[in-house]
Amino acid sequence: MTETTTINGPLTSAVERVMTLAPVIPVLVIDDIDHALPIAEALVAGGLPALEVTLRTPCAIDAIKAMKQVPGAVVGAGTVLSPDDLQRSLDAGAEFIVSPGLTPTLGEAAARSGVPFLPGTANAADIMLALEFGFTRLKFFPAVASGGTAALKAIAGPFGQVRFCPTGGITQESAPEWLALPSVLCVGGSWMVPKGVPDPAEIEARARAAAGLAR
Repeated sequence: MTETTTINGPLTSAVERVMTLAPVIPVLVIDDIDHALPIAEALVAGGLPALEVTLRTPCAIDAIKAMKQVPGAVVGAGTVLSPDDLQRSLDAGAEFIVSPGLTPTLGEAAARSGVPFLPGTANAADIMLALEFGFTRLKFFPAVASGGTAALKAIAGPFGQVRFCPTGGITQESAPEWLALPSVLCVGGSWMVPKGVPDPAEIEARARAAAGLAR
């Protein structure tokens, strides 16, 4: 195990810095590359600098490159499923990586890269696999479908050193319940950016409300 994968070492610190920039990490599906810049500008202006661009659309990699132009933006890649996805994201300049789950090959590639990495976990076995790689800052996904706050409370119990970013089904209204959990550092969500042509003023207002959530 290298220094970058040491529990409570540099990797954990780097991930935690991303997770504590704001209470919410926006999870973004960019369908039109022309929308990338105004969305990023509005989110950062509203107080949400960490931006997760999911690799769900053909223009996602270009969106990462575009959003990195915004002063103050910390742009990462989400829906990273393989070492190839990881490398494409790093080549585009992604500053952190988020995956919906964790496999040995992806875990090994992420550990070797040293990039801040939030692997998806939904149960104790997932968490134990993450810990084998030294990952102690994890995504809890899909948060609501996996049993909500009650499930995370139960799952987190045996893993006192682990902190989570629950994602999946969380809203502005339900986020405070998640953020009140001692094991939660932030939440991920998509409610700040409605589908369709972006309205920067609306996005900034939603981001500002999300950034004001207590944790």
